[in-house]
Amino acid sequence: MHILVADDDLPSVKLTSFLLEEAGYRVLKAYDGPSIMQSIEQSLPDLVLLDVSMPKTNGFDVCRQIRRTSDVPIIFLTARSQLQDRVTGLQIGADDYLVKPFEPSELLARVEAVLRRRNSDMLNPSSRLSQGNITLDPVEHKVLFSDGRIVELTPLEFRLLYYLMKNSGRVLSTSQILSKVWGYDYEGESNLVAVYVRRLRSKIESEADAPKHVITVRNLGYKFEA
Repeated sequence: MHILVADDDLPSVKLTSFLLEEAGYRVLKAYDGPSIMQSIEQSLPDLVLLDVSMPKTNGFDVCRQIRRTSDVPIIFLTARSQLQDRVTGLQIGADDYLVKPFEPSELLARVEAVLRRRNSDMLNPSSRLSQGNITLDPVEHKVLFSDGRIVELTPLEFRLLYYLMKNSGRVLSTSQILSKVWGYDYEGESNLVAVYVRRLRSKIESEADAPKHVITVRNLGYKFEA
């Protein structure tokens, strides 16, 4: 898995990168807000370790920017230890907050825990997910409508709809969908997502050509509307 280390402190980046690489992760590096956003867009990391105090744009603002377009897990890794900083970090969308200096074993444990939760939640949903008049049954891969209708999906169709519904209201790019639904190492045609979106619409939309739930956002991707 790829982990993006985002920090303007070069010694800290070097140390953190060494720990992660020794544990078997591949490391990407970024040193300011613009380069962080570029790395996330181009490289689709599996996790971001983000410092708060950085030039140009602080880590809190970067986290807010990330959350507008991506659900990538974020762990704040920072020397700012005030309670309000921790609260702010978690409220704006971070998955965890670790204060420097830290023990290497604790960092690796936090990383493993966040990735384990994300992978378990995304690839093996165990509880029903409801948005608006639609409920997903992860056991039988069925869509349950509030009016009593039931639609069966293939496992891949289910994972696609689950991912969209889990991020209801958020625009997800084709690259994000390919990465999360088809797998980290998938190398396929980008129109694959469009094909499956059409199949999904034919099953869950009352009018596939005028969808109300799985919406295309031109030049950006797709989003689910409850």
